[in-house]
Amino acid sequence: MPVETKIGDRHVSKSRTTGGSFKLKLSSVASVNVADPKTGKIKNVKVLSVKENKANPHYVRRNLITKGAVLETEIGAARVTSRPGQHGIVNTVLIEEKK
Repeated sequence: MPVETKIGDRHVSKSRTTGGSFKLKLSSVASVNVADPKTGKIKNVKVLSVKENKANPHYVRRNLITKGAVLETEIGAARVTSRPGQHGIVNTVLIEEKK
């Protein structure tokens, strides 16, 4: 069953998988880890909105985060590189800095 990660206060649930492992399912998140490729530094910044989502265009209106989505953050636009519904965290790479 897919988990639709939204923007809001952080909420994570834990589910058991085959073999006894666990997946952390992120239901909502307020801040994300943003890696700046120019400086090589990682910052934890607040998410403002979903700017683009190629998985489904309707996810932009609903502010749903999936892998590959472009988020508008406090420091600029960033692309999601992790799978929030399975990893329990949102890692992004800065693609456009705010001026």
